[in-house]
Order: sequence, then structure tokens, then C-alpha cells
Amino acid sequence: MPSHSSWLTLLLEHIKDTLEHNAHHLGTSFIGQQEPTWHSWEPVIASLLVMALLVVVATVVRAKLADPEQAVVPEDRLTLRTFCEAFLGYFYDLAKSVMGPERAKKYFHVIAGAAMFVFFSNVLALVPGFPVATSSLSVTFGCALVVFLLFNLYGLQENGVGYIKHLMGPKWWLAWLIFPIEIISLCVRPVTLAVRLMMNMSVDHLILGTFMGLIAVLLPLPVMLLGCLVIVVQTLVFSLLTAIYIGLATEHEEH
Repeated sequence: MPSHSSWLTLLLEHIKDTLEHNAHHLGTSFIGQQEPTWHSWEPVIASLLVMALLVVVATVVRAKLADPEQAVVPEDRLTLRTFCEAFLGYFYDLAKSVMGPERAKKYFHVIAGAAMFVFFSNVLALVPGFPVATSSLSVTFGCALVVFLLFNLYGLQENGVGYIKHLMGPKWWLAWLIFPIEIISLCVRPVTLAVRLMMNMSVDHLILGTFMGLIAVLLPLPVMLLGCLVIVVQTLVFSLLTAIYIGLATEHEEH
């Protein structure tokens, strides 16, 4: 990776000695067991920037909805409030179609949080020189691992021992065959979520950077339009799979 791949890299280089000294706190990489360097802090800090941005967005929108009388009146132009209403409304309808209105309302905070984080992390790829958190496998795997832990936890809360029983198949004498297959299937889910998101965003960001390095005017526009499509699709896929996994885990045994 180039030493100045983003403005965040350039800023972090000024304190790289401190970051290098504390890099061991990040641990070795999951793949290849590579030792971390000061550059390994970039996706972590980029994720924190996205989270800070989401906190600001949530604070601004919540302030506009504080007055019930004004909150029920839709704004006549595109604002941050109308964007969030349309964006979250779409994913709420998506969750409702997957798991029903009752469970969609109960677990929507997970789906909405995933959609907002992935979308804003991805859309920053269109800003030249801005770090893209979701181009790091560590970040995407962290997101997928949170989803993995939560849908299993929700499944145990809803069905108790029945959730484990469901993994053993419909007949007890098939448990020796079905249970290992189901466990492998569960463990593969966060890996597929993480790798799919990371690879698509890494390749999209790499292509955009290459075209902007060749000619900075007009030529990158088609690639940026393609990048917009990739952003929407990846946000939709990650959120849809999150909803499906939670829906499957919390489905009652009789269903």
C-alpha cells in the first residue's frame, strides 16, 4: 500500500513512532499471523471517524424530531432528516418483510446500525483521499462477528434449548450428521459477510484510485457511478443477510 494512500495516513505518519510502540495491542493478523505496524491503526481510526459521524447525524436528526408537532410534518426538501427517514424506513420495511412486524421492531436497531455503518463507510470511498474503513478485513470481520454473536444470542433468548435442538435436525438419529453441518454453516456466515464486503470495497476503491491517478477530470466519473451502485448493493446485501440470519435464529420451533 502506498505510504500516503489517504489524508489519514499522512496525519498518522506524524505520530507513527507512538502508534508503532502501541501496535502490539492490536494483535497479529487473523490471516498470515502478521505483526501489526503503525499503518494497522488506520482502519481502526477510520471506523471511529465513521462512528463519530453517525453520532453527529443521530444527534442532529433527534433534535429535529424532539418536538412531536413539528416531527409529524414532513420537510419539503431533501435534508438530513428526510434522508434518514427514507433510508431507515426502507430497511425497516425490508426487515418487516423478512421477519414480520413484531420482530422487525424488536431487532431493527441491529439492522439499522449495520446499514448506517456500512453505507457511510462505503460512501466515503467516493471522497478522494478519504480512508475507507470497510476495505479492511479486520473491520468487516468485526462487523460480521458482532452480527454472528447477536443472532445466536437472540436465537437462544427466543427458543432456549430449542435453538440448539433445531441445529440437530428433525430426527434425533440424524443429529450426528446434521449438527456438524449446521455448525459449519453458522461459522461460515460471518466469513462470507466479511470477505464479500471487504473485497468489493477494496476493488472499487482501488479502481477509482487508479483512474484518478491517470486522469483526475471526467474520466473517473463512470467509475464513481459504478461505485455508487456497489455502495448501495453492498449495504443492501449486508443488511438483508443480517435480517435473514436474525429471522432464522428467532423463528419459533413450531414455524
